[in-house]
Formats: sequence, C-alpha cells, structure tokens
Amino acid sequence: MEEASVVESNDGTIAVASAFPGHQEAVQDRDLKFLSKAVEEAYNGVNCGHGGPFGAVVVCDDEVVASCHNMVLKYMDPTAHAEVTAVREACNKLGRIELSDCEIFASCEPCPMCFGAIHLSRIKRLVYGAKAEAAIAIGFDDFIADALRGTAFYQKANMEIKQADGSVAAVAEQVFQNTKEKFKMY
Repeated sequence: MEEASVVESNDGTIAVASAFPGHQEAVQDRDLKFLSKAVEEAYNGVNCGHGGPFGAVVVCDDEVVASCHNMVLKYMDPTAHAEVTAVREACNKLGRIELSDCEIFASCEPCPMCFGAIHLSRIKRLVYGAKAEAAIAIGFDDFIADALRGTAFYQKANMEIKQADGSVAAVAEQVFQNTKEKFKMY
C-alpha cells in the first residue's frame, strides 16, 4: 500500500493526500455537505434580520452539534458572530469547553475574534468557504485582520490601547498567581 503524501499549495496551506482511491472526493463531498449547511444558515440569518450573511456549523462524529448564523442584530451583541455562537452552542450541548473531537464549517473565513474562539475551544479542523475579502468588498469591517496581515488598508481602530501603570498592573497580574491552584482549564 502507498503512503500518504504531504502537499503544500501556493498559498502556504498544507494538505495530506491519501493513497486510497476516492478518498479525496469523499472528503470533498463531506465538506460540501456541511459547508452548504453553513451557507444555508448565512441566508437564514439575513432573511430573518438577525445579522450579517455568515453561518457556521460544528460537527462531531459526522453529526451536526450546532448550526448557527450571525446574531449581532438580534442580540445587539457585536460578539454574536456565527462562529462564536456555534462554539458557544456546541459547548453548551456537549457540556464542555473543549471541542477537540469537533470540526467547524464556516461560510466565510473567520475574523480574528472568531478564530480565537475556535482556537480556544481546541476544535480540530476548520473549513471555510468565502475569503474575508468577499465580506470586506461589501462593507464588512475587517481592520483587525488587515492589521494582523500588515495590509491596514481599511478602517483603523479609533481607540487608545494602553496597559495600566505600575501597581495597578501588578495587582491585576497577581490574580493569576493567586488562583493558579484553584482553577485548571483542561
């Protein structure tokens, strides 16, 4: 039997090509199935006025655990993005904060906040459809991603960011040392 080969694409992503005939097609069909559900959620969210055209689906063992869309307008909550909402719902349904046996399918490339939620939940695989530029092109603000990418072409944050000085910062830092024995995440 042949071994799997690692392939690096022009955009820097890495894929593992299986030696099994039809494996790639099966993975693509499965990805399409769940990504289509995320896109359906994006349409649903816009149609009911809940928020922007973004959807996300969390899957565990080929079963949909959470299927959500952007809820920013419904909840008047700027953090209620589809991916964050899906991670929250999956954690609640599964009764845990660690989703390392789950995958997430997002209709669009996640913003840094959503990627942070996905990363912190330890989700093992992220599949997204549209690139962030598609959302930016119709007016969605992605200045954080631009800043991280070094492009900073779009809107810049109009906020001062400063760490507290001296003893105030020290008091805030002490909370970590004072609670490390009482709180374990994983």
